[in-house]
Amino acid sequence: MTLTDELLTELGDSGLEQIAGMLGTDTTMARDVVEAVSGVIVGGMARNARHPDGADALRAALDDHVDTDPFTGDVASLTRDGHNILGHVLGGQGTEDAADALARFAGVDPGIIMRLLPLVAPMIMSLLANRAESRGMNAGALADDLDREQPACPGELGELLQGLLDAVFGGGVPAQGGPYESRPPSGASPDTGRGTGTGTGTGTGSGPDTGTVGRRGAPDGHEEGDPHEVAPGTSNPDW
Repeated sequence: MTLTDELLTELGDSGLEQIAGMLGTDTTMARDVVEAVSGVIVGGMARNARHPDGADALRAALDDHVDTDPFTGDVASLTRDGHNILGHVLGGQGTEDAADALARFAGVDPGIIMRLLPLVAPMIMSLLANRAESRGMNAGALADDLDREQPACPGELGELLQGLLDAVFGGGVPAQGGPYESRPPSGASPDTGRGTGTGTGTGTGSGPDTGTVGRRGAPDGHEEGDPHEVAPGTSNPDW
């Protein structure tokens, strides 16, 4: 099972319905967008892990994500963590380029994809961390595992992701700005480079948020930044 398959399983039908609501599409397109978003994040991790420094940094970062559950965290923390991850994986400009390309693919506004990318990134990180822990992967084994994920997106989507990653990485990988962190430093400024800093600083959850993220839908009428806003998913016992 690929990381994208695991992600879709965790999200379930209700998670895809929430994402469809964000996108203003049906669940079939929402699934396609999740696959594309997951593919570019996993692909970016694989490109980074081809360099020993990148593989070591990612493997070390995974230790902080073992047994975490981004499907039940609060939206603000999830988004901050997601921007930090994206800053390391794609860089600030690379994240924006990815959002633009995926928005064209889905026929939606890039701002919506910029909201979705940092929500999905910690989910992928958690799933990969648990996999690496359970299989006892070192940095080299992790890099090999991520490379095996690459053929998982066939056809038009695979071509889109390959072209997008080639454009973002330009045949190389973003320089690592330091170890991955679960939170960006307080007061950190938005990242505009590729692979340095803590992300783009774009999206939801930039202010305090005491709500929780669960596998359930947000009640009708909740606006972005609402303390009760929840991320997509299915198994919150309160559903």
